Amino acid sequence: MLLGVSGGIAAYKAALVARLFKAAGAEVTVVLTEAATRFIGADTFAALTGEPAYTSLWERPGEVLHVRLAREADVAVVVPATANVLAKFAHGLADDLLTATLLEATCPLVVAPAMHSGMWEHPATQTNVAVLLDRGVLSVGPATGPLAHGDEGIGRLAEPEDVVAAVRGALAPRDLAGRTVLITSGPTHEPIDPVRFLGNRSTGKMGAALAAEALGRGAAVTVVLGPGASVPPGVEVVPVATAEEMRDSVLARFAEADAVVMAAAVADFRPKAIAEEKLKKDAGVPELLLEPTPDILAELGERRTNQVLVGFAAETEDLEQAGRRKLESKHLDLVAVNLVGRSGTGFGADTNEAMLLAADGEDVPLRRWTKRELAGAVMDRVAVLLQDHAPGVGPAR
Repeated sequence: MLLGVSGGIAAYKAALVARLFKAAGAEVTVVLTEAATRFIGADTFAALTGEPAYTSLWERPGEVLHVRLAREADVAVVVPATANVLAKFAHGLADDLLTATLLEATCPLVVAPAMHSGMWEHPATQTNVAVLLDRGVLSVGPATGPLAHGDEGIGRLAEPEDVVAAVRGALAPRDLAGRTVLITSGPTHEPIDPVRFLGNRSTGKMGAALAAEALGRGAAVTVVLGPGASVPPGVEVVPVATAEEMRDSVLARFAEADAVVMAAAVADFRPKAIAEEKLKKDAGVPELLLEPTPDILAELGERRTNQVLVGFAAETEDLEQAGRRKLESKHLDLVAVNLVGRSGTGFGADTNEAMLLAADGEDVPLRRWTKRELAGAVMDRVAVLLQDHAPGVGPAR
């Protein structure tokens, strides 16, 4: 495989990616841009991979180096992919070894963007990314978190384990090509008054991982997205705030979906009445009367015709019992049951303690996953359930 490294502060994490690939048995060849060498040296990668690391078109004058590297690669990944490299590749520029090799390559390509928020959100970068995605390039990240200059926001390099998972996905069959996958992600906010709401701790990381996995397998992906969550480039986004809005948006798209994955943390209750003005502290503690929100998953289970239907559950105890109850009562094909309320699992974490319970009995016991690994396992099941049926038809029941 070819690992490209471009000139961003996150370049040091490319060494971790190289080490993970080597540990998995891959042969790794590294190509660095000149700017990347300002952050990390070629000798570091040579030591980690046991192979020469290259930095210039001209360092092997006896051969056409970029052609050889491109033809030897089964897959290529750029970590980090700066705004500059994304722009060059989108527009077909080839003024260094990395971009020349990428243009020559015919293997699957993954980019892991990393840059400051303003650069990532700039229309030029978003246009360049859209061009690459349209050409079949896969993207992992960026994530939200601490950035250079003491800032925080979107633009952080995806975790090395997620990059590795994305590359594995790029090498997997495009077994969801021609399929339409509908995903819900993030929390819902149920208003109390114009400034307050009832919510939960969901960040939408799981939904983003599911969307990235489905995209990588060739699906057309729509995400009904709760407040504060984000998704990878290339998906259709339907922003919502409340459980009622999520219900309406999902039902409007349900009939056209081949598979629906309900990963959002939908509030179970909402205030029965919403105050028209801000509740004042000096007026005393308000009495909030609650009522149930719509049970979207149960409604989908009753309405389904040929769709594959996957649910998620967040539990603090008796995971299997609660999961089986949800699997059966809501007529699901699969439910991912997550342990929450502990460090390192569930909402906001990069890993999950989760089990998979299936209507066909092919369960996976409780184990620790990265969110991308769990997303891959879910989409594996979705693909199997759909494999004997033409796109747009879904599994017969």
